Amino acid sequence: MKILRIAVVFLIISAIVFLAGCRKETPAASTDTESAAVTTEKQTETETETETETETETETETETVTEPVTEPAPDPIPEPDPDPEPDPIPYPEPDPEPDPIPEPDPTPDPVPDTEPPVVTGEIVGYTSKGFPIEVREGRTYIGGLLIVNKTYSLPSWYDPGGMTPECASAFYTMCSAAAAQGLSFYSISDYRSYSLQSWLYQTYVDRDGREAADTFSARPGHSEHQTGLAIDVNSTTQAFAYTAEGQWLAAHCWEYGFIIRYPQGKEWSTGFIYEPWHVRFVGTWLSIPLRDSGLTLEEYLGIDSVYN
Repeated sequence: MKILRIAVVFLIISAIVFLAGCRKETPAASTDTESAAVTTEKQTETETETETETETETETETETVTEPVTEPAPDPIPEPDPDPEPDPIPYPEPDPEPDPIPEPDPTPDPVPDTEPPVVTGEIVGYTSKGFPIEVREGRTYIGGLLIVNKTYSLPSWYDPGGMTPECASAFYTMCSAAAAQGLSFYSISDYRSYSLQSWLYQTYVDRDGREAADTFSARPGHSEHQTGLAIDVNSTTQAFAYTAEGQWLAAHCWEYGFIIRYPQGKEWSTGFIYEPWHVRFVGTWLSIPLRDSGLTLEEYLGIDSVYN
């Protein structure tokens, strides 16, 4: 029993000691708890301040950002017409009518503007039309114009050296005018010397006989080509008359001082067959009245063309 009581007493003392030790440790724990609480409060305050600063900076940044420009709302899309009328089909505008091509002046200014020759030689008579006949160094001029046909001839030595300047100038001017109309003129034979004509005429005589040759080829000294005033244009066939060039030449050569020297149906007057290609330069002072009269050069001057 005694031992039991001793053990009980020992247990009681131990319990008292244990309880006393716990009381001493409790304030420390409280202190730690309080420190932890203070630390927690400080952290909370710090976080609050940080959040406050962040909110302030955010508000500041928000205030400095430029507000975007608001675009106006687009117009509402109109509702489609439940029964739309189709647009009328546009008809193309008609092409404007081109200006009419002006008709050529029926009486244009002659090119070149030549004057009638002056009589300076010996007058040996007058024609049936009253034109003076003069002789200059073996050449015959009637009304001031050099005449060469079957009646009137040139001396064998007469040689102008080619087309005369007046004839050449008029011919090239005429060619330019025709070219503007899309036509082409060129000389296939103009000036011929006395000797060349002699050879050519004899060639035709040998081939066709003298009588036939005399209807289309002049004897030496009686060819207008020796004067330098006659030109065969483009061709030496009568079919030339039906070409555009032949028709233009017949209608307009007088404007440039030329005549169709041997017209159709006038063989009895000129002594030669119809040659639509053969033109003779006489100057506009004579080509215009000849055109108006419809006469050959022989008819107009009152002379004939017959070999003697």
